[in-house]
This record gives sequence, structure tokens and C-alpha cells, in this order.
Amino acid sequence: MTGRRDERLDTDFAPGRPVPLRAIIGSLRRGAGDPTWLQTGEGIWRACVTPEGPVSMLLRVDRTGVGNRVVARAHGPGSSWILARLPSLLGADDPVHEFVPHHDVIAEAFAQQRDWRLGRTGLVIDALVPAIIEQRVTGKQAFGGYRMLVRRFGSPAPGPAADLGLRTPPSADGWAKIPSWEWLRAGVDAQRADTIMRAMRVAHALEECADLPREQAWKRLRSVPGIGVWTTAEVAQRALGDADAVSFGDYHVAKDIGYALTGRPVDDLQLAELLKPYAGHRYRVQYLVNAAGLNRPRRGPRLSLPTHLPSRM
Repeated sequence: MTGRRDERLDTDFAPGRPVPLRAIIGSLRRGAGDPTWLQTGEGIWRACVTPEGPVSMLLRVDRTGVGNRVVARAHGPGSSWILARLPSLLGADDPVHEFVPHHDVIAEAFAQQRDWRLGRTGLVIDALVPAIIEQRVTGKQAFGGYRMLVRRFGSPAPGPAADLGLRTPPSADGWAKIPSWEWLRAGVDAQRADTIMRAMRVAHALEECADLPREQAWKRLRSVPGIGVWTTAEVAQRALGDADAVSFGDYHVAKDIGYALTGRPVDDLQLAELLKPYAGHRYRVQYLVNAAGLNRPRRGPRLSLPTHLPSRM
């Protein structure tokens, strides 16, 4: 790693295998207009707030030589923090070697996605706020609300990507200071906004979940009223690299996995039974079903259905 803390820093990661960069970090993008994400001819930019401050990071894949080398460049106070965790972000901690497919369709999907790894950002608030915004609404509504709030209350990202419109989201303190009417203006109802406010009051304790054992992390996240199983799973997938964090409570997930594995949609209780052989890797099954296009067919006109069930998320 080269450079000074307050300037550009560079590093790379060479795992000795192909790195499908967009597939690995794609879940961090919140819709096509996410202002914290930018793809250019140089590579993929992403901006976030780390414990050491805001950062923008550019990732690109060098496909020369054996396997792929991911080259990373970071700008801002959080540069050292984010680059030190580059291997984890790209799936170096993923226990993929333990995964055993129990269905032919999953075995085939796993073979097709053999280079995909589940990464972890280590940034709980970064994943938590948009997950709460996404509770009980369509993706379009959620992404639009998050986009509006980041553009209004976030900051220009450190480094040259700021000139291209890249922005960091608010810090925990910044989210906490957003007035109630601005949440409503962004289409975020009082229930979800109140959940975010409660979470921001204990943001430091929630960020510690990145370093806690799984059960403790889940318990701490769920101790905040309004943060249920679905929201915790969405955070765990991204911030904790939890390969078992299946999204129970989602409007589509149980139906799609059930259809892929049995030929018919199932509910959450049936899904839990169906995924028992995959304990420890249930989210990996969810990812593989979606990545391989094994989702159930959508019939009829597209309706404005809620993306997630209207229960405690």
C-alpha cells in the first residue's frame, strides 16, 4: 500500500482465481441511480463512511497473468481502513469450501458461479439504513427515497469522482439530524424513519456487530425495535458476510427458492424446512437461485406490490 493518509492510497488483491467484481459487490448498489455507486471506463467507484471517515474507492480488475488481480485506489480519511479490508470485501473470508449442493439445480448454479464469493464490508450502518428504507415497499420506491436522501444530506465523495457526482451517504450523526418532514418528502413513512432514529442512537454499538460472533451480532441488531429478521439478514449479508442469512420475510424469496427446488412456491415455514440441509449456507442458495435465473415465472401485469411482507422486518 502506498501514499499518505490524507491523499490517494493504492493496493491490490490477487486471489489466484477469476474475480467477478460486479457480481461480488453488486448487492451494495441501491438501484440504478445510487449516488454512492458509479461505473466508469476506469472501473467501479463506491463511496461510504468508515469509522475513520468518508472514503471513495475505485476498483478495477486486471485480467493479465494467472487469475485476476483487483486494483484498488482510495481517496479520503477512510482510505487506509477500507483498503485494509479489501480481501474481505472481495470474499476472502467466505467459507465457500464448506458448501455442498443437495439439489441438481443448485449444483449446476454453483458450478456456473464457482468464482463468486460472499464479501463483507464491515460497515453495519452503511447496510442498515437502506435496508430499513426498503422495508414493506417496492424496490423503486425504496431506491428513490434513498437516492433523494443521499443527494440532499450526503456529501461530495473524496477524490476526483466527486466531479462525476459520486456522494458519500450521511454519517450516523447525519442520518439522525434529518428532520421528520424530509423523510416523508423522500417517501419514508414515520415507522421506518423512527426505526432509523432509534438505530442511530446506538450506532456505535451496532457497528461493533461486525466484530461479534454471529449470534451476538444478530441479537444486538434485533434488539432495536423495528429491526426484525429480514432487515437483520439484509445487513448480515453485506456487512458481516453471513452466508446463512437468508431473507425470511421477503415477498419473493421463499416463493422463488421453493419453485427452484420443488417446482412450486413455498412460504417461510416451508422454506426453513427445505433449507435445513444447507445450514450455514442458506443465503448462498438464495443468491444462486437468483443468479442462475431460477426464480418462478412472473405472470400477469406488473403491479405495485410491496417488495417485502408487511410484518415486522
